[in-house]
Amino acid sequence: MLSFRVPTSFRILRMSHLDARDILFLALGATTIAYIAILVAGLRRPAPPSEPPNPHAKSWALLATGFVTNFFDTLGIGSYATTTSIFRQWRLVRDERIPGTLNVGHTLPTIVQAFIYTRLVPVDSRTLILMILAAVLGAWLGAGVVARWPRRRIQIGMGVVLMAFAVIQISKQLGITPAGGSLLGLAGSKLAFAVTANFALGALMTIGIGLYAPCMLIISLSGMNPTTAFPIMMGSCAFLMPIASARFIRASCFDRRASLGLLAGGIPAVLIAAFIVKALPLYTVQWLVVVVVVYTAGNLLRSAYRERARAAVAATPEPEAAA
Repeated sequence: MLSFRVPTSFRILRMSHLDARDILFLALGATTIAYIAILVAGLRRPAPPSEPPNPHAKSWALLATGFVTNFFDTLGIGSYATTTSIFRQWRLVRDERIPGTLNVGHTLPTIVQAFIYTRLVPVDSRTLILMILAAVLGAWLGAGVVARWPRRRIQIGMGVVLMAFAVIQISKQLGITPAGGSLLGLAGSKLAFAVTANFALGALMTIGIGLYAPCMLIISLSGMNPTTAFPIMMGSCAFLMPIASARFIRASCFDRRASLGLLAGGIPAVLIAAFIVKALPLYTVQWLVVVVVVYTAGNLLRSAYRERARAAVAATPEPEAAA
């Protein structure tokens, strides 16, 4: 029987030679492939009759929305609040379909961000992986609930979380939140706090609040270097969004054209922001985002109040005709 030894350069790479980040990348690649298959299958299904064509949703407007929101998302502003504001201002997506559309449309651009920043920015592997797992679990539980919510409850939920986003952004702009420390990882009670908080943020993402701004706040409160927020928040979103999106796709609770517009416009925006622009003076832009978000949150809550009033009127029995 012939025998031979495979040269070292051709040996199969052992799993022991892979560090935690390598395994994370392999898992992210497998998640991406699975998500694309789910998305394609969902798009090939006939559209539900409750999804009539939207005359306001022009293709160029959807692509521009995907480009602009993901460009600033890559630079750290976040995309959910800004996208929600654009969708409502120009009536591109109906309120009850906004959470699903945000998750489905922004998933692949966010995965691209994660591949870029998780490799570039140093952070403790245990802290990174535990916070990602917590966010994924929160999103899986949250998406199953939000996909069944009625329109008015979604309006209230998005309005409240957008107000919370505005408060966090204002505190950052005014320098109220701590600047952070120099840690690259956490342990003990600080790690438990960060993991628990990221679980809650994963669940809130399914309503429509972005994870970026509050995640940066958690990182700063924990004493970590603020730059470590980028791989943590982008890695969290890259894993949790496919999980949440799959549930929205299964429930047909998203706008197909708008989701594709966000996806197609978002990926090139991420590459341009990450490799060409890299950084911008965003102080004024962030104040503008706060103003727009507060305005949108007020509109959502006002719409929910009006729908409640209309429902109350409709439920009031008409007085009997006089004999």
